[in-house]
Amino acid sequence: MTKKILVIEDEVQICSNIQQILGLSDFQTISANNGLDGLRLAKSEKPDLICCDIMMPDLDGYGVLKALREDSETDSIPVILLTAKVERSDLRYGMELGADDYITKPFSPEELLKAIQMRLARVAKPTLMKQKYEKERQQNIKLKQEIQVSQQKLEETKQLADMRNEVLEKLLQDLSNPLSNINMAVHMLKQVQSENDRDRYLKILQEEYDREIMLLNEMKNLQALLTPENAKILQKFNLLHHSK
Repeated sequence: MTKKILVIEDEVQICSNIQQILGLSDFQTISANNGLDGLRLAKSEKPDLICCDIMMPDLDGYGVLKALREDSETDSIPVILLTAKVERSDLRYGMELGADDYITKPFSPEELLKAIQMRLARVAKPTLMKQKYEKERQQNIKLKQEIQVSQQKLEETKQLADMRNEVLEKLLQDLSNPLSNINMAVHMLKQVQSENDRDRYLKILQEEYDREIMLLNEMKNLQALLTPENAKILQKFNLLHHSK
């Protein structure tokens, strides 16, 4: 992504030269020839970096830097000061105000580009770390959601298994009743003497047989009936009494 550089320089020729150097290195440049215009551009354009001369009329580079650092919209923009003054006190003052670097005039294109690239790299590093952190945070959120879904499905599966066991236990109990009746009818058939008694016990056998077949069919339909969705509905209307 092309980086945008704001050049604040009151000497028009120097300003133009800096823009040409940066343009040849694929930077996008905007410029101002005084401090006040430079501040307005900094707020409106939000450049990635500012190269600012110190010695300017009305509002000098120190005034521009101070205003930038006091404004939350511009306080994090890297600022490289351009100066012909090399006194230690001047350098210290600029650093105290929040300057990121100094370049003394005259400077070579290589010096300018190296300073700018170093500052942009330092800005990009925490940004990349922040992006990496955000990506990992989103992955952790997604993983947590997936774990919660899996736990919910596991709980539903367990509940469904408990419900099926409950229904199966009831069906097995119901199956035992006709079996007992069939066993009794068979025993009585062996002892009957009259045709009427024989027909009565045969009728009991047939009825209990039909009842057994019906219960077996109910067991076959159990798998289709007790889906998680149906189990919840049955439990909601107290048609399936299940306790954890």
